[in-house]
Amino acid sequence: MEEVEVVVAHNERATLRVGDVFLKVDSDQTRTDVEAEAMAMAPIPTPEVLWRKPPVLALAALPGTALGRLGEPSTASPAAWAAAGAAARKLHDAPLPPWPGRSLDEIASRLDDECEWLVTNGVLPTELVTRNRQVAEAALRPWTPVFTHGDLQITHVFVDGDEITGVIDWSEASQGDALFDLATLTLGHEEHLGDVVAGYGTDVDLDVIRAWWSLRSLLVIRWLVEHGFDPSSPGCEVDVLRSRL
Repeated sequence: MEEVEVVVAHNERATLRVGDVFLKVDSDQTRTDVEAEAMAMAPIPTPEVLWRKPPVLALAALPGTALGRLGEPSTASPAAWAAAGAAARKLHDAPLPPWPGRSLDEIASRLDDECEWLVTNGVLPTELVTRNRQVAEAALRPWTPVFTHGDLQITHVFVDGDEITGVIDWSEASQGDALFDLATLTLGHEEHLGDVVAGYGTDVDLDVIRAWWSLRSLLVIRWLVEHGFDPSSPGCEVDVLRSRL
């Protein structure tokens, strides 16, 4: 009998591992629909869908290990980080998925709401929120939509040596800003930004990537707190915001 490992669990979704099978249970079937369709469309390695019986999606485990974890030094090689950048570029060059992502106005409105909540509830100092809100402004500009993963955290990118073996968790995939994916990939690991950009293979606006670091961190802190995660852990979102001061 295989042991059941709880990979992540909160009141919106849970992921369990049983041997070499991951079972994803999601309260929102739209997210599962997006994940399955996005993986079928993506031109980069993704987990094999073993079966699907709503609300459960069963996926085969990927070989290798995650590129790293937020708040911890990455043991992956510079070449592995560059390979992650190359995989992102291949995805961004692919045909667009048929569903749109969040609009610029939606993102700006949500950013205002989250900043107000952080200050009103005393979660973060006003100066820290205000400074990062200013930095985030550079990301709030028109972009040419590409096929984005939407949550390209380093824990979602698996490598074996210097090779990408697959990318998981596609429920946020949509049309979006390419630099958001690159920013998510390098959040908290600024030392690897050069490797990722080298692998990506084209000039990018580093100020916009840094703006997305601030913007993403400001947007997710409330969700993390409300779902039992600690964004103030060393190297995590609050430290990312402090690094902009």
